[in-house]
Amino acid sequence: MARTVLAAPSLLSANFGNLAEEIRSIEAARADWIHVDVMDGHFAPNLSFGPKTVGDLRPVTGLPMDCHLMVENPQDFIKSFADAGADYFTFHVEAAVHSHRIIQSIKDAGMKPGICIVPGTPVHFLDEIAGELDLILVLLVNPGFGGQRMIVPCLEKLVTLSALRKEKGYHYLLSVDGGITTENAPEVIEKGADVLVAGSAFFQAADKAGAVKKLKGL
Repeated sequence: MARTVLAAPSLLSANFGNLAEEIRSIEAARADWIHVDVMDGHFAPNLSFGPKTVGDLRPVTGLPMDCHLMVENPQDFIKSFADAGADYFTFHVEAAVHSHRIIQSIKDAGMKPGICIVPGTPVHFLDEIAGELDLILVLLVNPGFGGQRMIVPCLEKLVTLSALRKEKGYHYLLSVDGGITTENAPEVIEKGADVLVAGSAFFQAADKAGAVKKLKGL
């Protein structure tokens, strides 16, 4: 049976002045998730969205909202994002000392836990916690800004994590973000990705529905 690949447009590349309409364009194009990049200006060198943005957009859409927290002390934001209606709470292993405790807190708050790794972090950092996760996000660029070019060797992390999932019987989805285009999507999927996060490739596309199909390998 063929794998189901999900397309998750990233709001970081959307028009911040008209996010509700941008959400409607995501739905109209039949994308699957909404990816929300949260940056604090410390862990990642930029500022973006917060829980109020998620809360204001939650009544606009029923699509799952995957909140990717590029922040220091991610445990401090669990309650506020849960209250706002986030579905996935994805934090960075590099920003957390007690990752397992954070994962349990995310579950207790009613969200699905995800962990992200930056290009310089090896996948074995996740060995002890991978079985507790619903999502692993592999960054293919350094965090902070949209529109960057993919660091291609990072794709091999997907191969390793896909093999680990199969070997251990884990259930996490493999997500990728950074430099994803309709042209390189087939290779990314072949390496094992289940969720393709795309910013510019979606929001700058003349045919957004067509872009979603290509991102999903259809």
